[in-house]
Amino acid sequence: MTTASGADAHRLVAQDITLGYGERVIIDGLTLEIASGIVTTVIGPNGCGKSTLLRSLGRLLRPSKGRVVLDGKAISSMKTKDVARVVGMLPQTPVAPEGLTVADLVARGRHPHQSWIRQWSATDEAEVMAALAQTGIADLADRSLDELSGGQRQRAWISMALAQGTDILLLDEPTTYLDLAHSLEVLDLVDQLRAEMGRTVVMVLHDLNMAIRYSDRLIVMHAGRIVAQGAPGDIIDAELLLEVFGLRAKVLEDPVSGRPMIVPIGARQVLESVRP
Repeated sequence: MTTASGADAHRLVAQDITLGYGERVIIDGLTLEIASGIVTTVIGPNGCGKSTLLRSLGRLLRPSKGRVVLDGKAISSMKTKDVARVVGMLPQTPVAPEGLTVADLVARGRHPHQSWIRQWSATDEAEVMAALAQTGIADLADRSLDELSGGQRQRAWISMALAQGTDILLLDEPTTYLDLAHSLEVLDLVDQLRAEMGRTVVMVLHDLNMAIRYSDRLIVMHAGRIVAQGAPGDIIDAELLLEVFGLRAKVLEDPVSGRPMIVPIGARQVLESVRP
């Protein structure tokens, strides 16, 4: 996976941010620069602050200290529509009104481009249809979201994010509810957005091997801080997995991608290795 041109530019930056909910601090004093034109994936154990960080980058959660900067401006000072034209955010558990059709949901991705002067246009319609086609659910356009399987609903939400047409796409667990084949389709699509359209993508993923295979850069979090970041081949090793995830594993070469591949070692394998 090659890095797109301009990948050393940083349009989205977190500067010494502190994040939490009420009195509970999740992230304290974190600084991060998101490289443009590549796929960056945040990994780490449950509760380490991955989704909290992503929410702040998408202006869904305001830091109690520090700031998130988009194109040189504090994102908290920008108008909602101005942010939504540049940054698209797909949260982990999105909610839609009951009875909404797939086409209606995806059309909502075009709202940041509407105004009292500029109403719905043929361009908006084309963007919606293209997003449905990219995720393979064009045939479900007239179906109610309530009738779909979990995987189909997830692809509908991804279609909405694509229809928004933003340069920066934030995806919190985009493969949730998807089986392996559909997970690969979605991540192939993410890779296509990066390779063919120069999109900047920041994802949160739990599947470590998928994160390694489909990311140009990994950010490894633990207890609200970044403990490692860089190309997957440069940072993933057995020592890091044990330190961050408490995971005993062997790290081999993936025969398909040539990147690291994690092979977990469970209790059964440990017992079998010491049996006479």
